[in-house]
Amino acid sequence: MTVQPEGLPLAAEFPDATREQWQRLVEGVLRKSGVQDASGVQAEEALTTKLQDGLSARPLYTAEDAPADAGLPGFAPYLRGGRPNGSAVSGWDVRQRHADPDTVRANEAILADLENGVTSLWLTVGEGGLPIASLPAALQGVYLDLASVVLDAGAEFRPAAEQLFALLAERAVPADVASGNLGADPLGLLARTGDDTATTTQLAEAADLAAHCGRTYPNLRALAVDALVFHDAGASAAQELGCSLAAGVAYLRALTAAGLSVDEAAGQLEFRYAATEEQFLGIAKFRAARRLWARVAEVSGVTGPAAAQRQHAVTSSVMMTARDPWVNMLRTTVACLAAGVGGADAVTVQPFDAAAGLPDAFARRIARNTQSILLEESNLAKVIDPAGGSWYVETLTDELAQAAWAWFQEIERAGGLREALASGLVGERIAATWAERTARLAERREPVTGVSEFPNLGEQPLVRESAPARRGGGLPQVRRAEAYEALRDRSDAHLAATGARPRLFLASLGTAAAHTARTTFAANLFQAGGIETVGGEGSDTASLAEAFAASGATVACLCSSDALYEEHGEAVAKALKTAGAAQVLLAGRPGELREAFQRAGVDSFVFAGCDAVEVLTSLLDTIGVAR
Repeated sequence: MTVQPEGLPLAAEFPDATREQWQRLVEGVLRKSGVQDASGVQAEEALTTKLQDGLSARPLYTAEDAPADAGLPGFAPYLRGGRPNGSAVSGWDVRQRHADPDTVRANEAILADLENGVTSLWLTVGEGGLPIASLPAALQGVYLDLASVVLDAGAEFRPAAEQLFALLAERAVPADVASGNLGADPLGLLARTGDDTATTTQLAEAADLAAHCGRTYPNLRALAVDALVFHDAGASAAQELGCSLAAGVAYLRALTAAGLSVDEAAGQLEFRYAATEEQFLGIAKFRAARRLWARVAEVSGVTGPAAAQRQHAVTSSVMMTARDPWVNMLRTTVACLAAGVGGADAVTVQPFDAAAGLPDAFARRIARNTQSILLEESNLAKVIDPAGGSWYVETLTDELAQAAWAWFQEIERAGGLREALASGLVGERIAATWAERTARLAERREPVTGVSEFPNLGEQPLVRESAPARRGGGLPQVRRAEAYEALRDRSDAHLAATGARPRLFLASLGTAAAHTARTTFAANLFQAGGIETVGGEGSDTASLAEAFAASGATVACLCSSDALYEEHGEAVAKALKTAGAAQVLLAGRPGELREAFQRAGVDSFVFAGCDAVEVLTSLLDTIGVAR
């Protein structure tokens, strides 16, 4: 055994590698993959992934990329956490949402959650949730001195708050022990409904509640800056952060104008953000949000702990699917991890069946156990700011903060969030962002597992009681899977009406070795639209035409290698058309043979990056599936 000499680093025998050496190695790999003209920085850029907001994920980060000193946990700019010990002492707050309007069922679910790991409650009351008058019954058996209560009452936040105050008094909960949030969010309500008639009154009522909490309930906050309304409309991470900053600044102005000090006003706010399946971007978002709010607090004159942003993370509704909902368990696990690593103070994991309606007991159990596993078994909260010091995360955090600040400044130049909503600036910008993302989803450049990729036509849809609808009229609510799920709904309706799904014939030319790659690609694509695939293989034109005629399908797709396409493609396409195919497709890019194939009867081509939603919609229309 060789003993390392004292003072000599272990890597002393290895010369330092340079970025240029790494780039040359990348060049060699790219040349083997067919990329011949990438050298130096171009080689590195070829492996760079473009993200929204002009951000990018590079293949290599070094100490040279690290931004300025991030500070210490619990100290400005709070990049590394709002508390010096982070969540290491007791973990983050496990907060679950309840919106079942049936008081008995809601109470049973609430008690089950609290008995099995949940530490605070998020209650939707009033329109779209529990009746306000039933709040005492729903909280029967709940120790309000131990469990925080967060209300979400929309426009009815004042009567909901008064009901909670009365309940706290009735149960003799000490005023300095009661905790949670009353959920007043007039600007979030404006964004959700588009109705500005009562915003001024609501801002005054929110300020009055904040003053009351400050005087009487030191651990109860009055306002929620709910950025979910922007995320649910399709906003990017930077847009979500920028809008939340604008809302927070507007509330600081309203509260200080009503007589609260700036420290008291900042202490009345809790910020709610979406946690998505994009793990590193999610981590960066929660870290960037604290840094951004710390800057607002600094220029506003906020001092002490009030400058640290209080964060509530909620797993994204946009990423949830109604089809193959079991995959949502994986999405919410990654989102929860990102929120916890990012330093969120409270986390809500949506049940996997949330897109189908009111969750059942099993789904709620999985949701809370997701957090329990990360906290108790993985010990995720035991490390303070576990992503801190990562050159990638630190760089992404900095770039995201810069993009969000620029959007926040644009909103402020427009007169603030209220004016930016009224003028359409916010809605138009978010709509443009969602349109770009919709195109990526349609082209399957952003895959949705179980829906746009690897669908299961034999799955039985979950049947859940519909969740109560909340008032809309403002920013829309979107989901990534909605276009594909609409196609699957058409297929299901066709199956119910005719006894069979819409069907497509795969004409696989040649041996399995020649056609399997494209046959698999095509079957996956068509099944994403609810189209069942049947097929035959071989190079005999007459046999393929006969198999098509016997299949019961009215549309067909050729699948094989480029060489076999060139040799047999035109003849097979003509035979399929002669056999009655209303539409013939070809899997692959046609290149120079496009016109020849089209003359032979090929109507369109499907390939990686094509508009799958457009192709599938056209096929269902051709097959005769009702919209």
